[in-house]
Amino acid sequence: MEDKKANIIAAISILALLVVIIAARVSLKLSKPFYLIAGVDISLILAVFCFLIIRIRYNRERKLLVSRFLSEGRELRTEYSFLRKVAGVPTKFRLEDLEEATDGFRSLIGKGGSGSVFKGVLKDGSQVAVKRIEGEEKGEREFRSEVAAIASVQHKNLVRLYGYSSAVSANRPRFLVYEYIVNSSLDIWIFPEKGNRRRTGGGCLSWNQRYQVAIDVAKALAYLHHDCRSKILHLDVKPENILLDGSYRAVVTDFGLSKLIARDESKVLTDIRGTRGYLAPEWLLEHGISEKSDVYSYGIVLLEMIGGRRSISRVEVKETGKKKLEYFPRIVNQKMRERKVMEIVDQRLVETNEVDEEEVMKLVCVAMWCIQEKSRNRPDMVMVIEMLEGRVMVNEPPDSDVVVVDLLAADDDDDGSSGGVRRVINVPRLQIQRERNFRLPSVCSSIISPISPR
Repeated sequence: MEDKKANIIAAISILALLVVIIAARVSLKLSKPFYLIAGVDISLILAVFCFLIIRIRYNRERKLLVSRFLSEGRELRTEYSFLRKVAGVPTKFRLEDLEEATDGFRSLIGKGGSGSVFKGVLKDGSQVAVKRIEGEEKGEREFRSEVAAIASVQHKNLVRLYGYSSAVSANRPRFLVYEYIVNSSLDIWIFPEKGNRRRTGGGCLSWNQRYQVAIDVAKALAYLHHDCRSKILHLDVKPENILLDGSYRAVVTDFGLSKLIARDESKVLTDIRGTRGYLAPEWLLEHGISEKSDVYSYGIVLLEMIGGRRSISRVEVKETGKKKLEYFPRIVNQKMRERKVMEIVDQRLVETNEVDEEEVMKLVCVAMWCIQEKSRNRPDMVMVIEMLEGRVMVNEPPDSDVVVVDLLAADDDDDGSSGGVRRVINVPRLQIQRERNFRLPSVCSSIISPISPR
């Protein structure tokens, strides 16, 4: 606009000077005053032309410079974004960027108690999973500090957090942007009913793949519990929160806003959270939760991978025709004592004749150690890795009547068939005191290897 205005003013000036020369020629003839006026006007006209030429060259160079700066700026932003990803620094996304990446939040790939997950593609071509957090009551400062802490977590068996989008008002949701994992969650690969419903041709992990998944998840939890600056408790370990990558290796997700505690704290005060069927007894029976609560949930998941069924399911009683809750760990405990562990293995695996009974017994014993009702009797995740990888002998766990049949989930009035997958909500806050400098004993703690699970 400025260039156009300058050109118009220059053209008017030249025309005005030409008019002055013509008028002088008519009125003064070829006298000395005419030559003087004509010389001055011609000089001014040449000055205007020089001004236009200089301005055009200046504008051309300025545009080239601006274009170069913009190009370098884009390259720097791309490089900066790449370095942030490599360093694990979370990027703050605008809501408009996430709407564009997810095509208006149309591609829904999952939904849970804490929010919905959408598939998206960022401007650099990265595929992401965008989680919309609903009903979150954390403050903005606490939310950002937890996002920064989780984004710094780097482990091959933990999903990467690329960034976030914080709420600018109370009514707007927050978003977390994770890397996209192609093979979805573990539940559709171990439970027959979900596999048949979601995937044509079935979706059944082999025994070796399940064993590897068990090790991968154990390493991820051990890293969260022992190798982070702040100890991170997942508090919602379940098949739906375990993803499988292209090689069917486990990637643990949904640990982002769980619980961060100091390394000198052994038990913490927190609201009851998690999913029915996977909650440790100490949520109600003891004096606080710790990393051993994750160990309990892991043990339940391990049993579900072995049996290909939920830990809590409804079965029909033939005599009465009514349905009752059946607790799978109690059945496993009985079969383990009877040395009939092959009877609880997923029948799809038994039919392939690829299951080693000794490995089944080892996994069952590890799982039963993990779900001991008293948290002090459970191994930590480092010990679990040692047992799974054969560096520590797995002893038979003590006999138990498994009297705690998931007190937080025993809802006989529920006529649904969810099989134990329901998030716990609207539970009053536990009055639990923090205990510092208290060491939880672990089974066979004297032979725990110092080798890092990473």
